[in-house]
Amino acid sequence: MDNSGQGFTVLVVDDSPVYRRLVQDTLALQQYSILLAKNGHEALELFAQHLPSLVITDGIMPDLSGIELCQKIREVGQNAYTYIILLTGMSEKDNVVEGLAGGADDYLTKPFHPGELLARVGVGRRIIDLQRQIEAKNRLLEEAALTDPLTGLWNRRAIESSAARELHGAARHGYPLWVVAVDLDNFKRVNDTYGHDAGDVVLKRFGQVLKTNTRASNICGRMGGEEFLLILTHVGPDNIHAAVDRIRRAFESQTFNFEGKNVVVTASFGVAGFQGTEPPEFTRLMIEADKALYAAKRGGRNQVRVAEPETVR
Repeated sequence: MDNSGQGFTVLVVDDSPVYRRLVQDTLALQQYSILLAKNGHEALELFAQHLPSLVITDGIMPDLSGIELCQKIREVGQNAYTYIILLTGMSEKDNVVEGLAGGADDYLTKPFHPGELLARVGVGRRIIDLQRQIEAKNRLLEEAALTDPLTGLWNRRAIESSAARELHGAARHGYPLWVVAVDLDNFKRVNDTYGHDAGDVVLKRFGQVLKTNTRASNICGRMGGEEFLLILTHVGPDNIHAAVDRIRRAFESQTFNFEGKNVVVTASFGVAGFQGTEPPEFTRLMIEADKALYAAKRGGRNQVRVAEPETVR
Protein backbone atom coordinates (compact mmCIF):
# COMPACT_ATOMS: atom_id res chain seq x y z
CA MET A 1 0.00 0.00 0.00
CA ASP A 2 1.22 3.49 -0.87
CA ASN A 3 1.79 5.24 2.46
CA SER A 4 1.74 8.74 0.98
CA GLY A 5 -2.06 8.95 1.16
CA GLN A 6 -2.26 10.50 -2.29
CA GLY A 7 -5.39 9.52 -4.19
CA PHE A 8 -7.29 8.74 -0.98
CA THR A 9 -10.05 11.26 -0.29
CA VAL A 10 -11.47 11.90 3.18
CA LEU A 11 -14.63 13.90 3.86
CA VAL A 12 -14.63 15.59 7.28
CA VAL A 13 -18.06 16.68 8.59
CA ASP A 14 -18.41 18.74 11.75
CA ASP A 15 -20.33 21.89 12.64
CA SER A 16 -17.42 22.94 14.85
CA PRO A 17 -14.73 24.82 12.89
CA VAL A 18 -12.27 23.94 15.67
CA TYR A 19 -12.75 20.18 15.23
CA ARG A 20 -12.78 20.47 11.45
CA ARG A 21 -9.38 22.14 11.68
CA LEU A 22 -8.05 19.62 14.20
CA VAL A 23 -9.02 16.69 11.99
CA GLN A 24 -7.72 18.43 8.85
CA ASP A 25 -4.34 19.20 10.44
CA THR A 26 -3.99 15.65 11.73
CA LEU A 27 -4.79 14.07 8.37
CA ALA A 28 -2.46 16.49 6.58
CA LEU A 29 0.42 14.46 8.00
CA GLN A 30 -0.53 11.63 5.60
CA GLN A 31 -1.17 13.89 2.58
CA TYR A 32 -4.76 12.73 2.27
CA SER A 33 -7.04 14.75 0.00
CA ILE A 34 -9.41 16.48 2.42
CA LEU A 35 -12.96 17.73 1.88
CA LEU A 36 -14.64 19.80 4.61
CA ALA A 37 -18.37 20.13 5.35
CA LYS A 38 -19.96 22.09 8.18
CA ASN A 39 -23.30 20.20 8.19
CA GLY A 40 -24.95 17.05 6.91
CA HIS A 41 -26.58 18.50 3.79
CA GLU A 42 -23.31 20.05 2.64
CA ALA A 43 -21.65 16.69 3.30
CA LEU A 44 -24.16 14.87 1.09
CA GLU A 45 -23.53 17.31 -1.74
CA LEU A 46 -19.77 16.84 -1.49
CA PHE A 47 -20.21 13.09 -1.22
CA ALA A 48 -22.26 12.96 -4.43
CA GLN A 49 -19.67 15.09 -6.27
CA HIS A 50 -16.46 13.40 -5.10
CA LEU A 51 -17.40 9.94 -3.74
CA PRO A 52 -14.76 10.04 -0.99
CA SER A 53 -13.25 6.79 0.23
CA LEU A 54 -13.68 7.65 3.91
CA VAL A 55 -15.98 9.93 5.91
CA ILE A 56 -15.33 11.25 9.41
CA THR A 57 -18.51 12.75 10.80
CA ASP A 58 -19.57 14.39 14.02
CA GLY A 59 -22.35 12.64 15.89
CA ILE A 60 -24.54 15.72 16.52
CA MET A 61 -25.07 18.48 13.93
CA PRO A 62 -27.77 21.12 13.45
CA ASP A 63 -29.50 19.52 10.42
CA LEU A 64 -28.61 15.81 10.35
CA SER A 65 -27.17 13.64 13.06
CA GLY A 66 -24.08 11.62 12.25
CA ILE A 67 -26.23 8.47 12.34
CA GLU A 68 -28.69 9.95 9.83
CA LEU A 69 -25.78 10.96 7.60
CA CYS A 70 -24.43 7.40 7.75
CA GLN A 71 -27.79 6.02 6.72
CA LYS A 72 -28.13 8.41 3.77
CA ILE A 73 -24.60 7.68 2.57
CA ARG A 74 -25.36 3.96 2.66
CA GLU A 75 -28.52 4.59 0.65
CA VAL A 76 -26.81 6.55 -2.14
CA GLY A 77 -23.32 5.02 -2.09
CA GLN A 78 -24.16 1.76 -3.81
CA ASN A 79 -21.33 1.62 -6.39
CA ALA A 80 -18.29 1.74 -4.09
CA TYR A 81 -17.92 1.17 -0.38
CA THR A 82 -17.18 4.16 1.85
CA TYR A 83 -15.64 3.69 5.30
CA ILE A 84 -17.34 5.87 7.95
CA ILE A 85 -15.90 6.92 11.31
CA LEU A 86 -18.31 8.51 13.80
CA LEU A 87 -16.95 11.18 16.17
CA THR A 88 -18.83 11.20 19.47
CA GLY A 89 -18.61 13.15 22.70
CA MET A 90 -18.30 11.31 25.99
CA SER A 91 -21.97 12.04 26.76
CA GLU A 92 -22.98 10.50 23.40
CA LYS A 93 -21.12 7.23 23.84
CA ASP A 94 -24.34 5.35 24.57
CA ASN A 95 -25.30 6.09 20.93
CA VAL A 96 -22.29 4.23 19.55
CA VAL A 97 -24.21 0.97 19.08
CA GLU A 98 -26.96 2.83 17.27
CA GLY A 99 -24.35 4.53 15.06
CA LEU A 100 -22.67 1.26 14.14
CA ALA A 101 -26.06 -0.27 13.38
CA GLY A 102 -26.87 2.79 11.25
CA GLY A 103 -23.90 2.23 8.96
CA ALA A 104 -20.80 3.54 10.71
CA ASP A 105 -17.72 1.30 10.60
CA ASP A 106 -15.88 2.71 13.58
CA TYR A 107 -16.09 5.50 16.16
CA LEU A 108 -13.77 7.85 17.98
CA THR A 109 -14.48 9.78 21.16
CA LYS A 110 -13.89 13.53 21.43
CA PRO A 111 -11.45 14.90 22.35
CA PHE A 112 -9.43 12.47 20.24
CA HIS A 113 -5.73 11.66 20.24
CA PRO A 114 -4.16 12.50 16.83
CA GLY A 115 -2.30 9.20 16.76
CA GLU A 116 -5.48 7.24 17.40
CA LEU A 117 -7.31 9.13 14.64
CA LEU A 118 -4.53 8.34 12.16
CA ALA A 119 -4.52 4.70 13.24
CA ARG A 120 -8.27 4.33 12.76
CA VAL A 121 -8.16 6.08 9.39
CA GLY A 122 -5.30 3.77 8.45
CA VAL A 123 -7.47 0.75 9.27
CA GLY A 124 -10.23 2.20 7.13
CA ARG A 125 -7.84 2.79 4.28
CA ARG A 126 -6.56 -0.78 4.39
CA ILE A 127 -10.13 -2.09 4.31
CA ILE A 128 -11.00 0.15 1.36
CA ASP A 129 -7.85 -0.93 -0.50
CA LEU A 130 -8.73 -4.59 0.07
CA GLN A 131 -12.29 -3.93 -1.06
CA ARG A 132 -11.02 -2.34 -4.28
CA GLN A 133 -8.72 -5.30 -4.92
CA ILE A 134 -11.62 -7.71 -4.44
CA GLU A 135 -13.84 -5.67 -6.78
CA ALA A 136 -11.10 -5.57 -9.43
CA LYS A 137 -10.64 -9.35 -9.20
CA ASN A 138 -14.40 -9.88 -9.39
CA ARG A 139 -14.55 -7.74 -12.54
CA LEU A 140 -11.78 -9.84 -14.08
CA LEU A 141 -13.62 -13.03 -13.13
CA GLU A 142 -16.87 -11.71 -14.60
CA GLU A 143 -15.08 -10.72 -17.79
CA ALA A 144 -13.39 -14.13 -18.00
CA ALA A 145 -16.74 -15.85 -17.55
CA LEU A 146 -18.12 -13.98 -20.57
CA THR A 147 -15.07 -14.10 -22.83
CA ASP A 148 -13.72 -16.75 -25.16
CA PRO A 149 -10.13 -17.18 -23.95
CA LEU A 150 -8.69 -17.95 -27.40
CA THR A 151 -10.11 -15.09 -29.48
CA GLY A 152 -10.97 -12.55 -26.79
CA LEU A 153 -14.50 -12.32 -28.24
CA TRP A 154 -17.68 -12.78 -26.26
CA ASN A 155 -18.66 -16.41 -25.60
CA ARG A 156 -22.06 -17.99 -26.12
CA ARG A 157 -23.20 -17.16 -22.59
CA ALA A 158 -22.39 -13.48 -23.01
CA ILE A 159 -24.14 -13.26 -26.38
CA GLU A 160 -27.30 -14.95 -25.19
CA SER A 161 -27.45 -12.86 -22.00
CA SER A 162 -27.26 -9.63 -24.05
CA ALA A 163 -29.45 -10.67 -26.97
CA ALA A 164 -32.83 -9.89 -25.37
CA ARG A 165 -31.65 -6.41 -24.38
CA GLU A 166 -30.40 -5.76 -27.92
CA LEU A 167 -33.67 -6.96 -29.46
CA HIS A 168 -35.83 -4.82 -27.17
CA GLY A 169 -33.61 -1.81 -27.88
CA ALA A 170 -34.09 -2.31 -31.62
CA ALA A 171 -37.86 -2.66 -31.19
CA ARG A 172 -38.11 0.38 -28.94
CA HIS A 173 -36.08 2.69 -31.20
CA GLY A 174 -37.11 1.25 -34.55
CA TYR A 175 -33.73 0.31 -36.02
CA PRO A 176 -32.95 -3.01 -37.75
CA LEU A 177 -31.08 -5.80 -36.00
CA TRP A 178 -29.32 -8.67 -37.76
CA VAL A 179 -28.07 -11.99 -36.46
CA VAL A 180 -25.17 -13.38 -38.49
CA ALA A 181 -24.15 -17.03 -38.11
CA VAL A 182 -20.63 -17.79 -39.32
CA ASP A 183 -18.78 -21.05 -39.93
CA LEU A 184 -15.18 -21.36 -41.11
CA ASP A 185 -15.02 -23.48 -44.26
CA ASN A 186 -13.16 -26.81 -44.18
CA PHE A 187 -11.73 -25.97 -40.78
CA LYS A 188 -11.32 -29.64 -39.85
CA ARG A 189 -8.95 -30.02 -42.77
CA VAL A 190 -6.70 -27.30 -41.30
CA ASN A 191 -6.58 -29.09 -37.94
CA ASP A 192 -6.03 -32.51 -39.50
CA THR A 193 -3.33 -31.32 -41.91
CA TYR A 194 -1.39 -28.76 -39.86
CA GLY A 195 -2.40 -29.44 -36.27
CA HIS A 196 -4.56 -27.74 -33.66
CA ASP A 197 -2.03 -24.95 -33.08
CA ALA A 198 -2.54 -23.91 -36.69
CA GLY A 199 -6.28 -24.08 -36.17
CA ASP A 200 -5.97 -21.78 -33.16
CA VAL A 201 -4.03 -19.29 -35.28
CA VAL A 202 -6.87 -19.26 -37.81
CA LEU A 203 -9.52 -18.79 -35.13
CA LYS A 204 -7.63 -15.91 -33.51
CA ARG A 205 -7.09 -14.23 -36.88
CA PHE A 206 -10.77 -14.47 -37.71
CA GLY A 207 -11.58 -12.89 -34.35
CA GLN A 208 -9.26 -10.00 -35.23
CA VAL A 209 -10.97 -9.59 -38.61
CA LEU A 210 -14.35 -9.38 -36.89
CA LYS A 211 -13.15 -6.73 -34.45
CA THR A 212 -11.56 -4.68 -37.23
CA ASN A 213 -14.57 -4.77 -39.54
CA THR A 214 -17.43 -4.14 -37.10
CA ARG A 215 -18.39 -1.21 -34.91
CA ALA A 216 -17.52 -1.35 -31.23
CA SER A 217 -21.25 -1.25 -30.41
CA ASN A 218 -21.87 -4.47 -32.35
CA ILE A 219 -21.57 -7.88 -30.72
CA CYS A 220 -18.99 -10.37 -31.99
CA GLY A 221 -18.72 -13.75 -30.34
CA ARG A 222 -17.47 -17.29 -30.70
CA MET A 223 -20.16 -19.89 -30.16
CA GLY A 224 -17.70 -22.78 -30.02
CA GLY A 225 -15.34 -24.62 -32.35
CA GLU A 226 -15.22 -22.78 -35.68
CA GLU A 227 -18.68 -21.22 -35.24
CA PHE A 228 -19.10 -17.51 -34.62
CA LEU A 229 -22.07 -15.20 -34.26
CA LEU A 230 -22.55 -11.46 -34.81
CA ILE A 231 -25.33 -9.08 -33.86
CA LEU A 232 -25.29 -6.03 -36.13
CA THR A 233 -27.58 -3.01 -35.80
CA HIS A 234 -28.39 0.18 -37.74
CA VAL A 235 -27.77 -1.46 -41.12
CA GLY A 236 -30.62 -1.29 -43.63
CA PRO A 237 -31.89 -4.31 -45.63
CA ASP A 238 -30.30 -2.92 -48.80
CA ASN A 239 -26.86 -2.75 -47.15
CA ILE A 240 -26.65 -5.80 -44.91
CA HIS A 241 -25.30 -8.14 -47.59
CA ALA A 242 -22.50 -5.71 -48.46
CA ALA A 243 -21.69 -5.12 -44.78
CA VAL A 244 -21.29 -8.84 -44.06
CA ASP A 245 -19.56 -9.52 -47.38
CA ARG A 246 -16.91 -6.98 -46.42
CA ILE A 247 -16.03 -9.22 -43.46
CA ARG A 248 -16.00 -12.29 -45.71
CA ARG A 249 -13.62 -10.63 -48.20
CA ALA A 250 -11.37 -9.33 -45.42
CA PHE A 251 -10.91 -12.85 -44.06
CA GLU A 252 -10.49 -14.39 -47.50
CA SER A 253 -7.60 -11.99 -48.14
CA GLN A 254 -5.66 -13.36 -45.14
CA THR A 255 -2.77 -15.72 -45.90
CA PHE A 256 -1.50 -18.26 -43.37
CA ASN A 257 1.89 -19.93 -43.61
CA PHE A 258 1.84 -23.45 -42.23
CA GLU A 259 4.80 -25.79 -42.71
CA GLY A 260 6.15 -23.56 -45.46
CA LYS A 261 2.87 -23.51 -47.39
CA ASN A 262 0.64 -20.50 -47.96
CA VAL A 263 -2.89 -21.38 -46.91
CA VAL A 264 -6.12 -19.43 -47.45
CA VAL A 265 -9.16 -20.15 -45.26
CA THR A 266 -12.64 -18.86 -46.03
CA ALA A 267 -15.90 -18.52 -44.13
CA SER A 268 -19.60 -18.82 -44.88
CA PHE A 269 -22.23 -16.46 -43.48
CA GLY A 270 -25.98 -16.73 -42.88
CA VAL A 271 -28.01 -13.65 -41.99
CA ALA A 272 -31.47 -13.19 -40.49
CA GLY A 273 -32.93 -9.90 -39.32
CA PHE A 274 -35.68 -8.08 -37.55
CA GLN A 275 -37.20 -4.60 -37.67
CA GLY A 276 -40.47 -3.81 -35.97
CA THR A 277 -42.15 -3.20 -32.66
CA GLU A 278 -42.51 -6.80 -31.45
CA PRO A 279 -39.10 -8.47 -31.13
CA PRO A 280 -38.97 -12.21 -31.85
CA GLU A 281 -37.23 -14.73 -29.64
CA PHE A 282 -33.48 -14.66 -30.16
CA THR A 283 -33.44 -18.42 -30.74
CA ARG A 284 -35.81 -17.93 -33.66
CA LEU A 285 -33.44 -15.50 -35.33
CA MET A 286 -30.54 -17.87 -34.68
CA ILE A 287 -32.46 -20.71 -36.37
CA GLU A 288 -33.19 -18.54 -39.39
CA ALA A 289 -29.55 -17.41 -39.57
CA ASP A 290 -28.42 -21.05 -39.35
CA LYS A 291 -30.73 -21.98 -42.24
CA ALA A 292 -29.20 -19.23 -44.34
CA LEU A 293 -25.73 -20.42 -43.33
CA TYR A 294 -26.50 -23.97 -44.45
CA ALA A 295 -27.72 -22.57 -47.78
CA ALA A 296 -24.37 -20.76 -48.14
CA LYS A 297 -22.54 -24.01 -47.40
CA ARG A 298 -24.62 -25.95 -49.93
CA GLY A 299 -24.14 -23.21 -52.46
CA GLY A 300 -20.37 -23.64 -52.51
CA ARG A 301 -19.13 -21.98 -49.28
CA ASN A 302 -17.27 -18.65 -48.95
CA GLN A 303 -20.41 -16.61 -49.47
CA VAL A 304 -23.13 -14.64 -47.69
CA ARG A 305 -26.77 -15.66 -47.71
CA VAL A 306 -29.45 -13.39 -46.29
CA ALA A 307 -32.77 -14.92 -45.25
CA GLU A 308 -35.66 -14.29 -47.61
CA PRO A 309 -37.50 -10.97 -47.08
CA GLU A 310 -40.54 -12.61 -45.50
CA THR A 311 -38.35 -13.82 -42.62
CA VAL A 312 -37.16 -10.25 -41.89
CA ARG A 313 -39.94 -9.12 -39.54
